[in-house]
Amino acid sequence: MERMLPLLALGLLAAGFCPAVLCHPNSPLDEENLTQENQDRGTHVDLGLASANVDFAFSLYKQLVLKAPDKNVIFSPLSISTALAFLSLGAHNTTLTEILKGLKFNLTETSEAEIHQSFQHLLRTLNQSSDELQLSMGNAMFVKEQLSLLDRFTEDAKRLYGSEAFATDFQDSAAAKKLINDYVKNGTRGKITDLIKDLDSQTMMVLVNYIFFKAKWEMPFDPQDTHQSRFYLSKKKWVMVPMMSLHHLTIPYFRDEELSCTVVELKYTGNASALFILPDQDKMEEVEAMLLPETLKRWRDSLEF
Repeated sequence: MERMLPLLALGLLAAGFCPAVLCHPNSPLDEENLTQENQDRGTHVDLGLASANVDFAFSLYKQLVLKAPDKNVIFSPLSISTALAFLSLGAHNTTLTEILKGLKFNLTETSEAEIHQSFQHLLRTLNQSSDELQLSMGNAMFVKEQLSLLDRFTEDAKRLYGSEAFATDFQDSAAAKKLINDYVKNGTRGKITDLIKDLDSQTMMVLVNYIFFKAKWEMPFDPQDTHQSRFYLSKKKWVMVPMMSLHHLTIPYFRDEELSCTVVELKYTGNASALFILPDQDKMEEVEAMLLPETLKRWRDSLEF
């Protein structure tokens, strides 16, 4: 089956693209104690995190597409970058550098402490759910019970990432699997119940990240206006899929003649939105090749009603 991706959706990765004030490293996480210089530095670091997250998201997407060119690709880049940043708390020297460089951080501009504090601030911001929008993220490490973790690691994991490390008996695969699956089930409000299906008894560690997102469209679709229609995989191949329709809708829109694609933004209630990119026929690869932080910024800056 050919990849059903003439429509790219850039949803939750945009959460790492929004700037916010960040506390200066080694100072209390209290805005009243921040000098203007520290606030300016924090904003700069936060923008660095946003840019790195988007760069990492697009780079990973391109790698996934190369490995599975005939498959649909759905993933949460923010979940992966957060989990790896959390893991880097226990790394040193070359391993630490490789992880952070892989996450697209420029270590000459941003220190390790600033990276972790920017993730801390982002996670705190995202986990502030409301009646209109529910979004929560969590990380956990399940470690073979014979291994002991440094107190500094567990303390930093809890303080910066709200994460826990669980001593796990992987020899009892059924119990270990239940422990992990129950953690994810609770975090996703029962939406993911069977994340781990098989677990080797020789497992040393399992790193888990979950993300839960629930919100309503600002302009909801009427189920009565959903109809079956053709979705083209190529010029000659198509499948029938349910298509949602919304009449008399005015939304932010941009026609990118340079990349031969159309960009629209659909808003959720609660200050969130999804960006959709529709390449012209046979232009999918060209658009994918130009998925870069500066491209996303240009699209967002160019949106008009």
